[in-house]
Amino acid sequence: MIINETPVRTSKNFNINNIKLENVNIPEEIPKFKNTKITSDDISKISIKEHVDDINLVYGVNQFFTNQVITSSNEKLNLEVNSKENMETKIDFKFDKENPILLDDIQITANENTKSTFIIKYTSEEKIEAYHNAVIRVNAKQNSEINIILVNLINNLSNNFISIENYIEENAKVNYTIIDFGGKNNITNYYSNLIGNKAQNFLNTIYLGKENQLFDLNYIGELRGKHTDINIEVQGALKDNAKKHFKGTIDFKKGCKKATGNENENCMLLSDTAKSLALPMLLCSEEDVEGNHSSSAGKIEDKELFYIISRGIELKEAMKLIVKAKFNKILENIKNEELKSEIINQIDIRLN
Repeated sequence: MIINETPVRTSKNFNINNIKLENVNIPEEIPKFKNTKITSDDISKISIKEHVDDINLVYGVNQFFTNQVITSSNEKLNLEVNSKENMETKIDFKFDKENPILLDDIQITANENTKSTFIIKYTSEEKIEAYHNAVIRVNAKQNSEINIILVNLINNLSNNFISIENYIEENAKVNYTIIDFGGKNNITNYYSNLIGNKAQNFLNTIYLGKENQLFDLNYIGELRGKHTDINIEVQGALKDNAKKHFKGTIDFKKGCKKATGNENENCMLLSDTAKSLALPMLLCSEEDVEGNHSSSAGKIEDKELFYIISRGIELKEAMKLIVKAKFNKILENIKNEELKSEIINQIDIRLN
């Protein structure tokens, strides 16, 4: 199965244009999922419906996974924001023996002049083999601001596929903080269409891989409006035999004068067998724009480790401190202290 293709092909020798998965257990029967919990600061300011609009993704993980959600989703949520005061809404999905399969179709509309925060969290019991396939669509209307915190803490026996699509209108701002820790095969396709003038999109991701985990992250931003701005910041760490592919594409379309786009991806290799591939790309069809990209991967510097160890801290704890220090800037975007503590605890567990 060939999935998560880049919008523009590079040399086949890079082995990053797409990813081929074999022996993935695709469920044929989709039972009901009964482990969803929604809480909010003021649920009356959020309209929640089960009916969602038809799916017509520009990219997505691939057509098979999109069609599976269209035909068989067992959780549909249509959320509409009407509050001008920032409210926090939490959507918790928990996989267990009775609920091992989730195909969720989430549609969020931030109406004009509204502010909101959504925490979407996926967790699982340790020893089940879960299957997750999600489509998350966000429509940010004029002058709205929406914060999406997406937390993946499922176990490493499970398969995780997520397709994200954003449409951002004039003066609207969409912020994503993605915590990506779980999944045997963890595949994410993220697409933003900055349509309106002065539209903004800020994407901050941390990933942490261990054992034989595979992460394939395909982030795509298309800037169309004038003075639009996208910023992609990714910090990650890999240990054991974990692998990561990062593909980041910022595309300046005709008409996006004065637009800016920046992307940076950094990967810490915590073992000799961990592997990291990265492909940052800038595409441009317009003049008078500014784009920057960078990518780096390498081991923690001996000087940093020596400095910490010389103060009586063991090697494993020293490595944890350095990883958490790199992640801290992105974790600061999470204002929910309980959630932040849970994530930090997961970092400690996964780095043991």
